[in-house]
Parts: sequence; structure tokens; C-alpha cells
Amino acid sequence: MVITIDRGRYTCLVDDHEVTAAKARQLGRKGVIVGDRARLVGDVSGDEGTLARVVEVLDRQTVLRRTADDDDPYERPIVANADQLVIVTALADPQPRTGMIDRCLVAGYDAGLDPLLCLTKADLASPDELIAMYGPLDVPIEITSPGADLDSLRERLAGRRSVFVGHSGVGKSTLVNALIPDANRSTGSVNEVTGKGRHTSTAAYALQLPPIDPSTSSGPSSAEPGEGPGWVIDTPGVRSFGLSHVSRDRIVAAFDDLERFVADCPRGCPHDTGAEDCGLDAAVERGDLSAARLESFRRMITTDQ
Repeated sequence: MVITIDRGRYTCLVDDHEVTAAKARQLGRKGVIVGDRARLVGDVSGDEGTLARVVEVLDRQTVLRRTADDDDPYERPIVANADQLVIVTALADPQPRTGMIDRCLVAGYDAGLDPLLCLTKADLASPDELIAMYGPLDVPIEITSPGADLDSLRERLAGRRSVFVGHSGVGKSTLVNALIPDANRSTGSVNEVTGKGRHTSTAAYALQLPPIDPSTSSGPSSAEPGEGPGWVIDTPGVRSFGLSHVSRDRIVAAFDDLERFVADCPRGCPHDTGAEDCGLDAAVERGDLSAARLESFRRMITTDQ
């Protein structure tokens, strides 16, 4: 498993030790990203000064992607083989940007990842407004503050491969350090002039979670037998999340309760507010779909940065 990449060197976990590798020439331009399962040849002892080679990347189960902006035709794969997207958003310092949350949700649904909204710095502001906005989408929400008990979050991460995304300064690396005490991820502060976070993590890094202590757990773990404690992939803070690679029909397909209604839509229906004869509006009129859920969905697919 590729756990981080730095200047053309791939750190891979082989059994219980780390191996540094380079990409073999025969792979050409084929990308290797964090989370990939790869085949290595050469010296895989992990001893200092040794270098193996990545000669094959196995098929990916999922790929989380973004583009630089909505006009950018080039997809940028971020993480492979994750199954849960943790969108980390501060309630203050910096202020939450719902457009960013919505865009991350769209990218996550498109990639087939289960979303989880993690609201940090609850000591500075109330989470009520965001809970009201995302409740209709059935997005699970975790609320944290400095020094708070993280058992509930740990249980949601157990047995999963979770990728943390969000703006700089929202507390991703602080959370990772709290969840994994020896992670030593760099943390930073928010610029007082711009109100934006400073980039601290410079590369995605996959870290294994420690086992949950049954004596402190508040409920059953979501981990299946043999799955282990789970993985967290910390990613660098992003300022934008382009979605030029995503179609609205693919997003609708991620919601089982919505997809069955769009079969009644005319060809090419954008499913947004004002769309003529949209099957989603007809479902609300019949009482088969709540207006609040449709409003939340439409806000998500038409969001600005």
C-alpha cells in the first residue's frame, strides 16, 4: 500500500515495515497515488539506503478526484481505495464555507464514498445552522472541540479507509494527531488578515488507527471481524474543489431515494430549480419526497466555491 509520496519517491507499507520505491519506467505516465495497492520489485527490506521499484498498480476500487476549477478538463486523482470521505469544517476561524462542503460531497458521491461531516472548533460557534442544512441529506455529522472526547468519531472510522479533506486551518491534522498520538502531523494557524488557513500538510499521508479500547467505547464498533482498526488519510488543505469531471446524473444516482423519480424527467433535465417537468418536483407535489430534501440536494449540485 502506498502511504505517501514525496518528490518522486513512494513510501509503501510492505507487511509491517515501510519501503521506499521509485516508479518503474514501464509504467510511463500512469499515476501512482496514496492508497494504491502496488507490486514492488527489488530490495523491499526497507533498510536505509535501499530503493525498490513500483512496477504495477492494482485495480482501484475507488478514486477521489477533483479539478483545479470548473473549466479545467484535467482530473487530479487525490486518493485511491478509500471508502469514507470525512469533510472537516471549522465552525469558526476560518468561517465555514458551505460551497466547499457541497462540492466535496458531490465529489465523494461521484467516487462512491460514504460522506461524514466533521465540524471542528465547536467551542467557538454553534453547529446548529450546518446541522439544519445537511440533516435533510442524511449526512452523518460529528462535532468536536479542543480536548473533546473523540470516541464517537473513532467508532465511525473503525474498519474504514477514511480520507480527510477540507480547507487549510480547519483542524484536519490536529484531529489526526488526536486520533493517532504518534502521527506528528504538522499543524498551523489561520492568517489574521485574510482569515484563511496556512497550508501545513504538504502531502497526503495514510496512517493506521490504533485499536479502539473496548473499556472506553460508548457503543459497538463499525469494524467487521478481520478488518482491523482502520486507516486515516490526511490530505493537504485545498482552496477550491473543481467538479468539471462530474455529471449531475451521476450525483442523482448516488441517492437511491431520488434516482427513482428522475426516470420521469425529460431528456437532458438538469434537475435544478426551474427545470421544466422535473420528476423531482413532481415527487414533492405528490408527497413522495420532502421539499427540504430536494432543496438541500439542489443547493449542493448548483453550489459556487
